Amino acid sequence: MATHEADPEAGAGFCGKMWMLCAALLALCSVHSVHSVSGDSKAVTTTLTTKWPSTPLLLEASEYLAEESQDKFWDFVEATQNIEKDHDDTDRAYYDLILKRASALLSPVQLNLLKFALSLRAYSATVHSFQQIASNEPPPPGCKAFFNVHGQTSCDTERLKVMLDNALERPKPHLFKGDHKFPSANPDAPIVILYAELGTTEFSRFHQLMLAKANKGLITYVLRHFISNPSKGKVLLSGYGVELAIKNQEYKAKDDTQVQAGADVNATVIGENDPVDEVQGFLFGKLKTNYPELKEQLKELRKHLIESTNEMAPLKVWQMQDLSFQTAARILAAPSVDALNVMRDLSQNFPTKARSITRTVVNSEIRKEIEENQKYFKGTLGLQPGESALFINGFHIDLDVQDIFSVFDMLRNEARVMEGLRSLHIDTPYIHDILKLHVQPSDSDYGVDIRSPAVNWINNLETDGRYASWPSNVQELLRPTFPGVIRQIRKNFHNLVMILDPTLENTAELISVAEMFYSNNIPLRIGLVFVVNDSDEVDGMQDAGVALLRAFNYIADDVDSQMAFDAIISMLNRVPSGGKLKVEHVVGVLEKRYPYVEISSILGPDSAYDNNRKEGKAYYEQTGVGPLPVVLYNGMPLQREQLDPDELETVVMHKILETTSFFQRTVYLGELNSDHDVVDFIMNQPNVVPRINSRILSTSRNYLDLSATNNHFIDEYARFLFLDTKDKNAAVANSMNYMTKKGMSTRDASDDGIIRPVTFWVVGDFDQPSGRQLLYDAIRHMKTSNNVRLGVINNPSENPSNEKNLIARAIWAAMQTQTANNAKNFITKMAKEETAQALYGGRDIAEFAVGGMDVPLFKSAYESPNVNFLLAHSAYCRDVLKLQKGQRAVISNGRIIGPLEEGEVFNQDDFLLLESIILKTSGERIKGKIQQLGMVEDRASDLVMKVDALLSSQPKGEARIEHTFAEDRYSAVKVRPKEEEVYFDVVAVVDPVTRDAQKLAPLLLVLKQLVNVNLRVFMNCQSKLSDLPLKSFYRYVLEPEISFMADSSFASGPMAKFLDMPQSPLFTLNLNTPESWMIESVHTRYDLDNIYLEEIDSVVAAEYELEYLLLEGHCFDVTTGQPPRGLQFTLGTASDPVIVDTIVMANLGYFQLKANPGAWILRLRKGRSDDIYKIYSHDGTDSPAEADDLIVVLNTFKSKIIKVKVQKKPDMMNEELLIDGTHENDSGFWTSLTRGFTGGSKPEEPKQEKDDVINIFSVASGHLYERFLRIMMMSVLKHTKTPVKFWFLKNYLSPTFKEFIPYMAEKYGFQYELVQYKWPRWLHQQTEKQRIIWGYKILFLDVLFPLAVDKFLFVDADQIVRTDLKELRDFDLEGAPYGYTPFCESRREMDGYRFWKSGYWASHLAGRKYHISALYVVDLKKFRKIAAGDRLRGQYQGLSQDPNSLSNLDQDLPNNMIHQVPIKSLPQEWLWCETWCDDASKQKAKTIDLCNNPQTKEPKLQAAVRIVAEWSDYDQEIKKIYNNFLEEKE
Repeated sequence: MATHEADPEAGAGFCGKMWMLCAALLALCSVHSVHSVSGDSKAVTTTLTTKWPSTPLLLEASEYLAEESQDKFWDFVEATQNIEKDHDDTDRAYYDLILKRASALLSPVQLNLLKFALSLRAYSATVHSFQQIASNEPPPPGCKAFFNVHGQTSCDTERLKVMLDNALERPKPHLFKGDHKFPSANPDAPIVILYAELGTTEFSRFHQLMLAKANKGLITYVLRHFISNPSKGKVLLSGYGVELAIKNQEYKAKDDTQVQAGADVNATVIGENDPVDEVQGFLFGKLKTNYPELKEQLKELRKHLIESTNEMAPLKVWQMQDLSFQTAARILAAPSVDALNVMRDLSQNFPTKARSITRTVVNSEIRKEIEENQKYFKGTLGLQPGESALFINGFHIDLDVQDIFSVFDMLRNEARVMEGLRSLHIDTPYIHDILKLHVQPSDSDYGVDIRSPAVNWINNLETDGRYASWPSNVQELLRPTFPGVIRQIRKNFHNLVMILDPTLENTAELISVAEMFYSNNIPLRIGLVFVVNDSDEVDGMQDAGVALLRAFNYIADDVDSQMAFDAIISMLNRVPSGGKLKVEHVVGVLEKRYPYVEISSILGPDSAYDNNRKEGKAYYEQTGVGPLPVVLYNGMPLQREQLDPDELETVVMHKILETTSFFQRTVYLGELNSDHDVVDFIMNQPNVVPRINSRILSTSRNYLDLSATNNHFIDEYARFLFLDTKDKNAAVANSMNYMTKKGMSTRDASDDGIIRPVTFWVVGDFDQPSGRQLLYDAIRHMKTSNNVRLGVINNPSENPSNEKNLIARAIWAAMQTQTANNAKNFITKMAKEETAQALYGGRDIAEFAVGGMDVPLFKSAYESPNVNFLLAHSAYCRDVLKLQKGQRAVISNGRIIGPLEEGEVFNQDDFLLLESIILKTSGERIKGKIQQLGMVEDRASDLVMKVDALLSSQPKGEARIEHTFAEDRYSAVKVRPKEEEVYFDVVAVVDPVTRDAQKLAPLLLVLKQLVNVNLRVFMNCQSKLSDLPLKSFYRYVLEPEISFMADSSFASGPMAKFLDMPQSPLFTLNLNTPESWMIESVHTRYDLDNIYLEEIDSVVAAEYELEYLLLEGHCFDVTTGQPPRGLQFTLGTASDPVIVDTIVMANLGYFQLKANPGAWILRLRKGRSDDIYKIYSHDGTDSPAEADDLIVVLNTFKSKIIKVKVQKKPDMMNEELLIDGTHENDSGFWTSLTRGFTGGSKPEEPKQEKDDVINIFSVASGHLYERFLRIMMMSVLKHTKTPVKFWFLKNYLSPTFKEFIPYMAEKYGFQYELVQYKWPRWLHQQTEKQRIIWGYKILFLDVLFPLAVDKFLFVDADQIVRTDLKELRDFDLEGAPYGYTPFCESRREMDGYRFWKSGYWASHLAGRKYHISALYVVDLKKFRKIAAGDRLRGQYQGLSQDPNSLSNLDQDLPNNMIHQVPIKSLPQEWLWCETWCDDASKQKAKTIDLCNNPQTKEPKLQAAVRIVAEWSDYDQEIKKIYNNFLEEKE
């Protein structure tokens, strides 16, 4: 605490030494305060709320617990069901009670994370999604809570019984992945879904009833949240950034219309309680606490200093050079407690702080150390100076991609693992060592042994004559060649074995690929295994497969296998496409090649050519390689999708090149030389196993939580039943006795000091043959390996009793009473079938005793009536392992493999595979770490098992990065963790004057308050800056927990506050939200694009609303593997199927839909999409794989990305989606967004042909451009006779425009629609608002509009139209997708500014014109047909990485693509603009554009009035209408 004690001195000392200055300033202030009339400081505030009503915190907390485990959720429900009665009525008491109830179920770290989740409102979306699901039911009238039994709803408990009686006749309801299902004994019971609000009296009444029924096994009880009386307020969100950027004022773009002042909401936000609050070197926070009596004067001083510094005079270039290092020095000079606050303050308010930072001196140690560290950052992390990175426990957090919600999930997972390790009594320093072990199952390929007689080898590189000219020395591998050349060496390095059923359709394709390899002399040895019917009754005259096999054998005997290979290719070539191999195809080839041979002697019943028929099938079954056909490369099976013939060729070539480098290494190291048998060498690699079991290799793995430590055992059966899952696991582990190779180890005596990293628990009913077989195989494997311990869990088929479970009791008794070795031998005997038969036949068990056994002791245990161990095991199998009675399973280091099906083979080879996987991924590594802890063998083996289960159960992330940073003495901010608690290891690398620092500093501050951290922030500064590095103010909205007012009610919620802002610059406000949020500005009168604080009284309150969450997806056609361009999806509910719709892009098959939390149905759009395609498979959705309608649940603020594969319907194979001249019915197109008016048309008039609407698209942002836009619309409507429909980009329109447009549409009789599209995350992001808007003008034209729109015109907002636009719409584009007007060349004095006349553009355009993007016409049919949108996006992606290219994005891009996407040049009179065109041509102008003039830089408004005579009249007319609108509104 020393730092705090010294503070008063420091403050006093400062004022003591500089007394004169202090006095002067205070005097000045007292004078100043007389004159100052309430010139309060100016501020901008921003809030972001949800559209949906605020959800109760209790429900959000319950969802947090549900993510921990369903058990905790139900415990929490039980504890809080009457919460309304348990607290006095303040918000704080309610909140504290929730935390108190949750704290019984959570560790301290997780409780802190719960507080954070509640502050983030992270689970509000989850709770609201249930609300939306309930509203689809819909709720029966007058019910505060209700239940649904297989489709019938009611809230009358009397009716429940009747509803249950016939429930099973009705279909079961769909349950979602996020549903809360009460753990019940009877899976087949009818499902009752209760919709209620946890904590209310109604809930409690229903809940008790449901519990009673569920515990008896009468129902399956599912609980969903339903709030009958939603709150009036909305949820205030956090986790986003707000940027106040200083605008370039080269061209004035401010509207001069005055904003009427009105009582502003939330203007009471100016608080001066910032603890640091530094202004020009005065720490006002400290001064206020030290001199409370001077509070008023200090306030005045602060205000004066702010006003004197805030006017930001530009810095000279030489002053800026070192700003990055100087800022770092300022941060590092602060005490480490405050350093992050200083970093936040300096980076977020940089434009006003820059001047004072330039006076900072940077000492050489800091500079030297930073430069040293930068070599390291660049070399190992790939970071250039000025770039930043954040690592938490070694995981890289990319702040551009990962939002706070995914960071929160990561913290939570990490906390779980670290606390798990802690509860296994591992000390804190070791925890981080163990965390860094990379144990995730690697997708390493396992292979099977191909040295089997069942393989018919077609060729052999080492002995066949055709390869005789090749060198046979393995050293040839090391001879340099061109990259990608396959070396021809006379060794069987590469072996391709095809396991085929000749009667399957794709066999012929696969064999033809093999033939291609063979005939092109690729150094690949090819083998075939035929899997055909192996019953003796079937012969080659009936079965085509057998016929082909016998024919192959005959020819191979008669000539050689190459000839046989050639013959079977001819046979398969006779099969018509889509048909199957028949016997006559085989006979046909044989008759042609062997006209004199009796066919039946080859194919008939007494054929001698049956070799390898049974062996082939046996080999296929024994290796367990999965469904046919299978292709093995050096024993490793290729994936299903690689077996497509085109794919196969490239995959095999790729594998050959890949393994060549492996062989080169082995030859170089001398592990392989010319006299070795290469195939033997390959087959002795550790990844070759006798059998591949897909159940073991599958990547979806399920683990027990073994991280609890307790002193329970299973023989206290009654107590065991009441333990929770985690403690049950610990009790079973505590009570387990193990068999090992040397004998058996028990708790007390350890007979050898080896740590055994692999633990198997065999689960089964050992009084059934299948259970004994599993145990016997496990024992046989265990006897071959020193790495294995084997334990037994009984899962009896019937209720345990003394008469029945003879074997189970014998095993248990032996383990409890005998020495290790004897017990093992005895149990091996018990597992044999004949022993069991004899025992059940009445033989005495003593007869089977093995030598040296203590029989009397064994008998007494065996005959004891106590079967608690069986009861406990049985309950454990039922409740924790979720097995049916008698089902078998294997648990290996806590991973559950099972339940195994009836008759499923799981043999000694499978145990070997399991062991090798564990040793490879985690076993050895963990064992190595545990050995360092030094403990007795048995506890150590146990610890390996428990740590393995814990680490392996983590979701598979990217690898952790190990950092060993060189130096953190001078150039790093360090915060040490609290001792003896688990801590997060946080490392940040940052340049303090970048956008990243603006985000990172507040995030680190929150982390530091939230959890125990070991934090290091390394400075990564840039030198020689030539420009101000940050031109914006920034706030990151994030709070570690909910805050309250003095009266214990909730505070107003998180918001961004920009206080004391300078008044001279023009600002524009931007929000940086998580990728999947679509937000819109609501209720603000100010122009957020042009905030000029000088003209504003006090506070600009910007309010935004989260309009939608984004559902993104990728869609591919299974047959072609290509995205189906132009395919449309719709999203809706059962009652309203089309709420939104979208079109699939060709780039990545990307599509996006928008919705609010809830369960939605995704379908192909009715019409061509639905006629041609059907959904084939999907991933990331909530419905079972075979469902037709995809149910997608949006229930978090995180991004949701789904993958959909579609397939053409069989009769539609040749149809195309995009054809010219389709007339797709356009009802329901984006109906949710159409609020158009077809002013004045009577309903009975026939609807006009849709061809006769002119579609006009435009974008605008800021009040001035919206004013221009309205005038542009007026000018169009005055001249155009045809009906007009305007399309506006909704993303950037102000609330005032959106309110006024329906009124204007009614007055002038036009239609309009607001369209929006979120910039896709994979497309290079623009940061400047203006450039983003330009991007929207050109990059998404193919997906912004419905397919029904086949032509549209783009008209810039600042244009005035003087002609009927029908003429432009009907203009012949001569096959080009779009038409633009070229730039005028006639105003000669502007030649110096015509950049397209020289340099890059002149050579690129090669004589073509450079076109202006203010007006263009697009033929969408053609545009989509030639995939113009995808080409433009592709080109943009390539060019935009370079910040200097595409300076006028919307105009440079189409001009740059002129060779790929042709532009039709429109006649010059379509666009006249004074800057480039001479005055003479103005008479003929059809539209006039107010281009910027680079020579005069005249403001737009002035230009408009001067250049366009009719402009002011239009302006007046619209103002009049707008005033009428305001009057009517009031």
